[in-house]
Amino acid sequence: MRHFEPKDLKVPEVFALLTSGVAPRPIALVATMSENNGPNLAPFSFFNTFGANPPTVAFSPSTRGRDGTRKDTYHNLVREKECTVQVVTYAMVEQVNLASTEYETGVDEFIKSGLTPIPSDLVRPPRVKESPFQMECVLEREVSLGDGKGSGNLMICRVLKFHVAEEVYGEKGIDPRRMDSVGRMGANYYTRASGNVVFEVAKPVQTKGMGYDLLPAHIKDSHVLSANNLAKLAGAETVPAGPEVAELIASVEGEVYSDNESDPLSVFERYRRMGDYRRMLSVALQLKKQGHPRARRAIELSAKEALEQNDRDFAWKALL
Repeated sequence: MRHFEPKDLKVPEVFALLTSGVAPRPIALVATMSENNGPNLAPFSFFNTFGANPPTVAFSPSTRGRDGTRKDTYHNLVREKECTVQVVTYAMVEQVNLASTEYETGVDEFIKSGLTPIPSDLVRPPRVKESPFQMECVLEREVSLGDGKGSGNLMICRVLKFHVAEEVYGEKGIDPRRMDSVGRMGANYYTRASGNVVFEVAKPVQTKGMGYDLLPAHIKDSHVLSANNLAKLAGAETVPAGPEVAELIASVEGEVYSDNESDPLSVFERYRRMGDYRRMLSVALQLKKQGHPRARRAIELSAKEALEQNDRDFAWKALL
């Protein structure tokens, strides 16, 4: 690894390390009211939520790196104590990027970016119509994290009201695929939280996983299963019982698939490309009966595919 101490680096170098390493970060699109009663709009990627009771979000309009001056959002929020905070989606990311331009004080970034201001219910700053998730907030506390160039100014805000577009809701609440939000990386990089990049990891809240240490040795010694795969297996409370394993294996072995391929490994690879782990295991068991040297690997690949599709029970039984 490379090792760095901030005292040995210039501020831009520290900034680059932080923003590239602590990533992706959500983006707060913050609207405030300027001293002349006009709206101000700016994005901040030093942002997150920090509690639900009371509902609290915080972001940092850091001092400018070139001269250490504070941004309009900071001055507006300290003076007025109100703001709106919006999530940034892929459909509006270029407009938000335009709003990040350091226009002169008093310039309306809504006009410059083409984003649409709409009235809020409880605070003076407007909301951004294009965002599917909007929060009306009041400033609870401002924490200065330094006086130099690039220093943070933590603005801790309490949420008074949420506004969520109907189209982003799914069966489990807000669906990240429908939200299509973007996150900030280092340099000019962003990430898009939708499609295949969105995945689920079940929280071990209601169950107590057996732990990595209790996995059978032949599973831990696998050259196919990744550390993530093993951890998912270790999240099960118990190892499936022998009769359950036998029942699954018997059912899979009993499934005969017509195929023109004479080479079972070719058949296995086709099912693997399809992600059909049940048929993969069926072929793998045939290889095992034939004493094929690739049989164990095929079984483990079947289990791995099942784990990738969140079928941990099937994976356990296949490996046993």
